[in-house]
Formats: sequence, C-alpha cells, structure tokens
Amino acid sequence: MLVREDVETAGRTRPRRVWRSRVAVGVAVLFAAGTAVRAFGLEAGVFLVPLMAFTPLFAIGAVVALAAVAAVRSRGAIVVMLVVCACLAWCVVPRAVSDGDAPAGGRALRLLTTNLNGGRGDAAVIVDLVRRLNVDVLSVQELTWSARDRLAAAGLAALLPYHVGRADYRGPEGSGVYARHPMKERTGLFQPVGHHMPVVEVALPGGSPVEVVVVHPVAPVPATVPEWEAGVAALPPAPSSGAPRILAGDFNATLDHAVFRRLLDTGYTDAAAATGQGLVPTWPQGRPLPPTVAIDHVLTDARAGAVEVRVFDVPRSDHRALFADIRVAA
Repeated sequence: MLVREDVETAGRTRPRRVWRSRVAVGVAVLFAAGTAVRAFGLEAGVFLVPLMAFTPLFAIGAVVALAAVAAVRSRGAIVVMLVVCACLAWCVVPRAVSDGDAPAGGRALRLLTTNLNGGRGDAAVIVDLVRRLNVDVLSVQELTWSARDRLAAAGLAALLPYHVGRADYRGPEGSGVYARHPMKERTGLFQPVGHHMPVVEVALPGGSPVEVVVVHPVAPVPATVPEWEAGVAALPPAPSSGAPRILAGDFNATLDHAVFRRLLDTGYTDAAAATGQGLVPTWPQGRPLPPTVAIDHVLTDARAGAVEVRVFDVPRSDHRALFADIRVAA
C-alpha cells in the first residue's frame, strides 16, 4: 500500500517539475532575447525603441529571474540567466561607477540644462539654481514666450546676461542658451532634425571659446520613431580640433539606445556616466510613478570632462534639471 502511494505521489510530482522547468527555460529565453537586442543594438520600431530605455530595470528583473530559475533547479535556465546577468551588468554597472578620469585642471564651465515641459517649468526655481550653483551656461528646451518672460522677471538676465535662441508660442519647439560670458550663434554646423537646436560659441575666459549645442530631438513615440533616430544621428560628431564641443539637453535617448551609443563612439563622454551618476533618472518627474529613465545628458569631447553631476527637481516640469561642473582645456 505504501509503495503504491509513493508511486502515485512521484507520478504527480514529475509532471509538475517538468512544467516548472519548461517555464524556467521560457523565461530564460525571453531574457536572453532582450539582452541580445541591447547588446547588438537591434532595437527598431515603435515597440523595442521605447522599451530599450528601461534596460537598467530589465537588468534588475534578470537578477530576480535568476533567483527564480535557481529555485526551480533548471540547469539550462540557470546557465542562460547567468550569462544574461553578466552581459547586462557589463552594459549597466559601469555608468554607476566613476571612471576616475576627472580633469585635474582646466577652465571651469558650470552648465545647467533643463526642459521646461512646454514652458510650464517653474522659472523662479530655475533662476535660483542658476544663482546657487554659479552657473555659466543654461541650456533650455521647450522655451515658450511666456517662459522666457517669467525667467526674465525672476532675474535671469542679471545672472546670465547673454542670450541666443528662439522661443515659441507653445509646445516643445523652442530652445535657448543663456550665458554669463559673451557668446555668438554659430550656423551650419549640422542640420537639426526635430526641434530648434541652437549652437553657440561661448567666450570662456582663459583660452579658446567653447561650443555649446542645445539638443532636443523629437520623442520616440510610435508616430515619430524614424524622425527621433534621424535626429540623434544628425547631431555633430565630437571634434578633435577647433573649439571644444559640449552637447547639452533632452536627447530623448538613454545610454542603452544604439543610435546614442554611436554618437558617443565619435569621441564624446557622458558627464553623468563618467562621474558615477549614469543611473540617476531624469524623466518623468511629477507623475504618480517616480523618474525611471535618464534621457537628459551633457556630453563633452576629449578636451573637457565633468568633475560633478547633480540633478534637481523643477516644479511643473516633467524633467529634472541636470547640472554638470566641467573642466575645459585651455
């Protein structure tokens, strides 16, 4: 009687184990496919491009999945998930660790970039940040006429008296640059695809001018994914001569998007990743869920580098402001 009961119990348990093993293998294959898309830059279309921004969260999910398949004791799934976790760690972890290559000298350039969410961002808070952080250059996206007037009323001109840009009546099209030092607009550097993206040369004391590009391609929503990719791809590559170049703004892209990584490969360094702040999210702010992705960036060419990066909440904007303390070679 006992033997029969043991056989019946074993018979019921075996299909359950097989089912769990198959589920574990399926989960591992799913994570492996997603990791391959990230590792080889295969994202395309209205589904994969937005999802790629959440790679750091995907990496956390992979660790949880590894623990789950280990509990099931599916050897094949465990091996696959170990490889997946190692690959994702290689992609994600370095941006949370300072590279230790912060410039020891050079001229200081303190830059703040902020997206005003269709001009709704709190102008008084932004001007207060400019004052407290001793900002030299302010890059503004989604600058409307009313936002420009509110910035002026809050006292921005007394801190950053030089301005180049174009405000818009409403929406995301307008952008501008405010500076402590004299600057002039430069044209013909590249053909912007997306919103207004002014280019200026700032007369930074102690050496040659510094070139600043305000970046704001369209967001990769279903109707505009091709335009978004074209906008990021159209940004000017890092130069090796002439004025040091800094790109600052809302790239609508993360360090996990292949088109953004190709831009970095031309010779730029992401200021946040270089200082160990690359996983600090900047969007979306002011929503029921906390910020989850980092789409606002400051990029420097090889003749400049950041020593500090910080983010700040701006009421009524859906982006955090990003501050970078940069050192520029003479």
